[in-house]
Amino acid sequence: MVKMTIIGSSSMDLVVTASKRPNKGETIIGESFKTVPGGKGANQAVAAARLGAEVYMVGCVGDDVFGEEIIKNFISNGVFTTNVKPVTHSETGTAHITLADGDNSIIVVKGANNYVTPDFVEKALDVIRESDIVLIQQEIPEETVEYVTEICFANNVPLLLNPAPARTISKNVIEKATYITPNEWEASVLFENRDIHEALKEYPNKLLVTEGKNGVRYYDGENEVLVPAYVVNAVDTTGAGDTFNAAFAVAVAEGKSIKESIRFANRAASLSVTKFGAQGGMPTREEVEGSL
Repeated sequence: MVKMTIIGSSSMDLVVTASKRPNKGETIIGESFKTVPGGKGANQAVAAARLGAEVYMVGCVGDDVFGEEIIKNFISNGVFTTNVKPVTHSETGTAHITLADGDNSIIVVKGANNYVTPDFVEKALDVIRESDIVLIQQEIPEETVEYVTEICFANNVPLLLNPAPARTISKNVIEKATYITPNEWEASVLFENRDIHEALKEYPNKLLVTEGKNGVRYYDGENEVLVPAYVVNAVDTTGAGDTFNAAFAVAVAEGKSIKESIRFANRAASLSVTKFGAQGGMPTREEVEGSL
């Protein structure tokens, strides 16, 4: 069983479903409203646990009802929560999601996720050092991403950086991360004014660019490779990227090749969009392997 540490955000998703998105100044009538646990870090933790990994979450929630629900949700999904702490001076992070036409628009309020600092992460160094792979995202402070990158590099622990939401990151982080998984927009921010094909060649078997329904593109050292996505009828795309990252991390930590790991992750992500909610459709290991 792969031992995985995920350092990142936990939030409550506040999801409105509507027939369309309102224009500026417009009020429309929505179809439904739900609250579901989310946050990129939490989503990846749940996805990895369902795929059979031993998952340790490192993060912060508020000392409030949303925080309590998030921790209960971790436990019910088999995620270890020793390093998930309620903070009394901030509310739990929230994501405000509008779902229309099978796609989503999201506003994130970080809340307690701002307190996932290097000092906070330092308390989890033992579990990080013992991990087969570490996942991190960018809904937490930038200095924490840099700190975790250095810790993983110094201890020869593979690190997958999911650079979302998009922001520039230092050359040092790019060089020391084992895998970086931007979507096309995030890649354009990371490698501003650079041709993405040149960037892929510069970082073979490290830079994996997700292209939605087209698949995932990377450079294998000799050729640029596009691993195609699986075609499904999407109900809710929220959490698809998080499912991909978790599944890729599980597969590559188990010793699968880059291409095999992407194929496994693409299948997991495709299954995740067929049900409502970021975590609601995340598949089990049996579901993914049974559909490959």
